[in-house]
Amino acid sequence: MQQQREPTASESYFWPSVWAIGLHVLVFGMLFVSFAMTPELPPAKPIVQATLYQLKSKSRATTQTNQKIAGEAVKSAARQTEVEQMEQKKVEQEAVKAAEQKKEEAAQKAEEAKKADESKKADEAKKADEAKKADEAKKTAEAKKAEEKQLADIAKKKSEEEAKKAAEEEAKKKAAEEAKKKIVEDAKKKAAEDAKKKAEADEAKKKVAEDAKKKAAADAAKKKSQEAARKSAEEKKAQALADLLSDTPQRQQALADEQGDEVAGSFDDLIRARAAEGWARPPSARKGMTVVLQIGMLPDGTVTTVSVSKSSGDGPFDASAVAAVKNIGRLTEMQGMKPSDFAPYRSFKMTFTPEDLAL
Repeated sequence: MQQQREPTASESYFWPSVWAIGLHVLVFGMLFVSFAMTPELPPAKPIVQATLYQLKSKSRATTQTNQKIAGEAVKSAARQTEVEQMEQKKVEQEAVKAAEQKKEEAAQKAEEAKKADESKKADEAKKADEAKKADEAKKTAEAKKAEEKQLADIAKKKSEEEAKKAAEEEAKKKAAEEAKKKIVEDAKKKAAEDAKKKAEADEAKKKVAEDAKKKAAADAAKKKSQEAARKSAEEKKAQALADLLSDTPQRQQALADEQGDEVAGSFDDLIRARAAEGWARPPSARKGMTVVLQIGMLPDGTVTTVSVSKSSGDGPFDASAVAAVKNIGRLTEMQGMKPSDFAPYRSFKMTFTPEDLAL
């Protein structure tokens, strides 16, 4: 509701001035009407003016009588005039009274109009105040309703959040229980797997120990056999040299050729034996594998080159065979050989199999 504007000073004096002017106009109008409606008075009787003429012929008594009549006439005219003046004054008084009465009535009506206007303004102000109060009450009710709705929304949101939090807590609790259960199960599985791995490791360790023991025994037996073969070859070589020195040139040549073949075979066995000593068995090595190596040597027995001529099909095994021959380094036993006896070893092929290497 709009707030009523306070009237200015000019507006405050406007209506009272209008009412005052209207009231004066009304009073003058009533006076004019009262004069217009004043009843016509009977025509005034002519004042008898007596003129005394002294008649010489009349007597003194007549003169006195005439004077008396003239005096009476003057008095009568004066009374008539006084009556007329009094009536005129009475009429004027009644007109003034009527004008004043009309003025009072006009003032009363103006006062009543003013009171009515003030009452109307008061009613309007009251209605405006009531409307304002109603509007304020409405706004208050709406604000209260909005506040209640906001509180309800907050309560609802809080309830939903609490429910959500409870659900999350329940989910977390369940997840924790599941995780705990899974940890226990995983721990059991891990313990079982660890136990199994440990058993397998123990078994593998035991097997490795047994294999190492067997290999050590085999290596010892092979080394012993190789040593015996080497000693036998040396004895044969010494015997052959002795025979060469003690026999005829033809006999010496025949024995030398025979002994060269034997020495060559002995050096082949020696190379295999030395390669077996420096060979590291790869996990992929199996019985039946065969690799042919191309070997190059110097007259002093130094191994210069080793390469794969024909692969076994297993790279690690081939590489281990190559490494084993390279690890020989130099065969001092080959020093002092005749060039004709060494010629086959300058570049030759050697076949290796797991059986040869004492697997």
